[in-house]
Amino acid sequence: MGKALGSWSGMRKYLEQEMLADSLRGRVRYGCTSYTGMDNCRIFEVCIDGRQVKRFSWETVNSYFISHGYSGTEKPFGVSGYWQDFWSNMEKYPMNSRTEYTDGEFCNALKAYRNSDIQSSIRSSDPLVRMFAVLDRRIGKRSLERLKDEISSQPEWLRIFYELRLDSENKG
Repeated sequence: MGKALGSWSGMRKYLEQEMLADSLRGRVRYGCTSYTGMDNCRIFEVCIDGRQVKRFSWETVNSYFISHGYSGTEKPFGVSGYWQDFWSNMEKYPMNSRTEYTDGEFCNALKAYRNSDIQSSIRSSDPLVRMFAVLDRRIGKRSLERLKDEISSQPEWLRIFYELRLDSENKG
């Protein structure tokens, strides 16, 4: 996780026990798989009711580039073919123009969320920061009411988290 964020077990405890809304306890789970032989790359995931709903890794981003035709090779062969256009696509398609994110982007969003007040986090331009914020116990009833009107303006993947929170609080 890096020194700025501490250990993954500490972050998971922070997200699932300290900051998660009471109505979501036991339903939302965060996971991390590390691959030390692969430049310390990680795969982060968020599960709801035991089902993975979002994954964050270089591979999910690169697969997104390939499936959307952003890569020069439609059906890449081998490791070098698969990763051929990754870095140029990362420059061409910043976070706000795609729906898949790397492990580093997940960590950066988590750091931003931890270092911001809840109102700044729920209004962040970073959709990952908003994901953490909408699940946060500090979002009050009036804020939840306002969020109902904002669901349609969220990326499709993020709507799942907004709807989960509203439904769990009987606001949906």
